[in-house]
Amino acid sequence: MIRPAIRDRLATMNTYFPGRWIGGVTLALGPVVLCVGYLLRYLSSVTALTPQQQAWAEAQPFAAAGQLLAYTSDPALLTLSYALFALGAVLLFPAFIALAQRVGGSLAFWGATLLVAGLFARLYFAGADQTAFQLTEVLGPEQATNVIMKEYVDISYGPWRVPVWASVGQYAGSLLLAVAAWRSGVFGTARALMLLLAGGTWMGVLKAASIPDVLVTVLLCVALVPLGTRVLRDRPPAPTGRPKVLSW
Repeated sequence: MIRPAIRDRLATMNTYFPGRWIGGVTLALGPVVLCVGYLLRYLSSVTALTPQQQAWAEAQPFAAAGQLLAYTSDPALLTLSYALFALGAVLLFPAFIALAQRVGGSLAFWGATLLVAGLFARLYFAGADQTAFQLTEVLGPEQATNVIMKEYVDISYGPWRVPVWASVGQYAGSLLLAVAAWRSGVFGTARALMLLLAGGTWMGVLKAASIPDVLVTVLLCVALVPLGTRVLRDRPPAPTGRPKVLSW
């Protein structure tokens, strides 16, 4: 028999945004899509460039020049990887809200709010990425690269630096939400650390992904996907109370 307090929390999840179905599906699907986006961004940089081009890209002060060069070599693969990356960010918006509702408390709500602010920043960066790629179609790769790199800092910071300040929310928010999930018992130490590590991935315009980026996002899948299936099955939350240091 479900205790009244647990029943009330389940009712809350089914009543308020994003609800059980949207929350459960995005918890299970969002990190997977984001992980595939990271993986394709890494693979596109490797497969679209020759060894000589990779050496040139690594010698540049920003990864943007290499990403633009990779786009001119394989625009379809770069577009797919960036699109899935942006879609993953969109799906994580209701996922983080659902996690905060599952955890409960002001610490979780602040953490989710800051994380969502970071996701909004990712969408701004995604728009800047797409604009840069389209400029290579209009101006040609060499001229487009020169124009973009000349204004790269201002493009990355955005108007009034709102996007770059919003991106800080990812780092602070993942810490707050991980601590709140651990204190509530929804996550043990292992999954709380997985959420925290995933919050440390880079933010910005035309960034290149790496193997560590893919691995920490795999950890985010390990942390969130089981919770998503649990939400979809409408199971009661895990018992509250601080878990052991070595816990799942």
